[in-house]
Amino acid sequence: MRFFLSLTGIFVLAGSRLFAEGFDRPIPQAQSATAEFWYAVACITLVLSMVAVQWLVSRR
Repeated sequence: MRFFLSLTGIFVLAGSRLFAEGFDRPIPQAQSATAEFWYAVACITLVLSMVAVQWLVSRR
C-alpha cells in the first residue's frame, strides 16, 4: 500500500500544473487547391459507394 501511495504522489506531481505547458491555440491554415481536389474525389467516391451499396441491397 505504501508503494501505491508513493506512486500516486509521483503521478500527481508529474501531472501538476507546475510541469504543464501553456496551450497555444492552433492557427487555421488556408486549404490548398490540392487538398480541395482530393476532398472532392473522396466525397464523390463516398456517394458512388453508397449508391452501389443501395443498388446491391435492393436487388435481394
